[in-house]
Amino acid sequence: MGTSSTNTRTDVLIIGAGSAGSVVANRLSADPSRSVTVLEAGTRVTDPEMRRPELWPFIHGRSYDWAYRTTPQPGLAGRSLDWARGRGPGGSSLVHAMAHMRGCRADFDRWVEATGDERWGWDALLPYFDRTESVLPVLRPGPELSSPLVQDYLAAWESLGVPSIPDHNHNGGEMLGATPNSVTIRDGERVTVSDVYLDPVLERPNLTLHTGVTVHRLLIDGGRVTGVTVTIDGRDGVLTADEVILCGGSIGDPLLLMRSGIGDPAVLEAAGVEVLLPSEQVGKNLHDHLLGAGNVYTSRRDVPPTRLQLSESMTYQSRLGLTETAGPIDLVVGCVVGPSASEALAAEAADAVPGHAYTLLFGVTNPTSRGSLRISGPDLDDEPVIDPNYLDTEHDRELFRLALERARLVGASAGLSAWRDREVLPGRSLAAGDDAAADAFIARAAITHHHPVGTLRMGDGDEAPVTPELRVRGLDNLFVVDAAVIPSITAGPVHASVLAIAEAFSARYTAL
Repeated sequence: MGTSSTNTRTDVLIIGAGSAGSVVANRLSADPSRSVTVLEAGTRVTDPEMRRPELWPFIHGRSYDWAYRTTPQPGLAGRSLDWARGRGPGGSSLVHAMAHMRGCRADFDRWVEATGDERWGWDALLPYFDRTESVLPVLRPGPELSSPLVQDYLAAWESLGVPSIPDHNHNGGEMLGATPNSVTIRDGERVTVSDVYLDPVLERPNLTLHTGVTVHRLLIDGGRVTGVTVTIDGRDGVLTADEVILCGGSIGDPLLLMRSGIGDPAVLEAAGVEVLLPSEQVGKNLHDHLLGAGNVYTSRRDVPPTRLQLSESMTYQSRLGLTETAGPIDLVVGCVVGPSASEALAAEAADAVPGHAYTLLFGVTNPTSRGSLRISGPDLDDEPVIDPNYLDTEHDRELFRLALERARLVGASAGLSAWRDREVLPGRSLAAGDDAAADAFIARAAITHHHPVGTLRMGDGDEAPVTPELRVRGLDNLFVVDAAVIPSITAGPVHASVLAIAEAFSARYTAL
């Protein structure tokens, strides 16, 4: 078990022991002839509340959260959003909502279009989704666990013509329909990716994990990365490697590249960093899912506490109508077993209290708004500038209005009459068809779904920072394996896709 010694050289250096890093570390260290070292900024998480699925929204901001924050967003009435990102072995699987959704065929058709590589299509990735789910427990809740509210919510959709599907992952690559969320919960507790991929193999003599590490910069010599400058246990040093794999996520990876002199020359020069490899798209293409929080109701009957993780069902739909069964997904409406309102609407939802209220979240699955992130200076202490540019396009605003309409449709349906007391938000003052008022409400209601992607997108053109093989363009031995490479977001939570990317990369690694 190599968690205390300091290596100066390794065959493979993985930066980040999060979800993707845990998978890659497991798979690459399975070859005993290959030395693998993993560097993780965080330390082991012992907080017992991290394990409790129903507490996931309330553990953000603790020591194992990077606690990033966006710039004020014009599309969100000038609000800044907190962006939780996990810090410690397991990464964001320490803090996410535990929903496990592969995405749909249409999502991966866009990946193939972006990369020109059929290996990123649904059929080619399916074995890697299966491989992930043979390691990571994925629970498909039945009636014994699902809230009675959620069971009636799903029945209400079906009465409106929405098809019922077995789950989000085993429907031939289609996700349109009503079903409970599949979740990474076992025996009532959160399961992190480190639990099942990294921790069980730490006894391998060729695998070393360092925690509490500060990675300052990549060291570049010509067209290769030779290693990294680090601080480990209070000591500054250099670790060298034959190959380096970035698994620090959509925020951490591009920031490290920029601090190392790889990125848009204008951004680097403004931050006081020497340009070593121009790559204008580093940090660009940033996008994320938003959810409206929310369409809130007080309840005529007691709402029992969730036995899962509060947000128990996401119903994916087409803009074309409720009855569509295949094709692209445009909208989502989710049912939360309790009140959920953005910080801007908290006062207006004060009468909606746990046990006596519920929420319908609503959002756009494939937003077209694109933002960016950049460094503000050369050092880790210099705050990153994160601008997702939310709701910048009319496409996103129009579909958000439709998502709100769909939420109110099911919320007012006969199928939920036994629960519905009063619509607290947005309330009667928002009339159907009032686009300006709907936009104003959405701007105040929208919160992040915690799915930032795309800042080092893979693509077949020279402008894409990463090749379809996940190699950083212009460097022979530097790879990126996590959500940063996703060219366009999947319809649902991205975590399952990140794991499939890591499995696919690991399986192909020796041929790269």
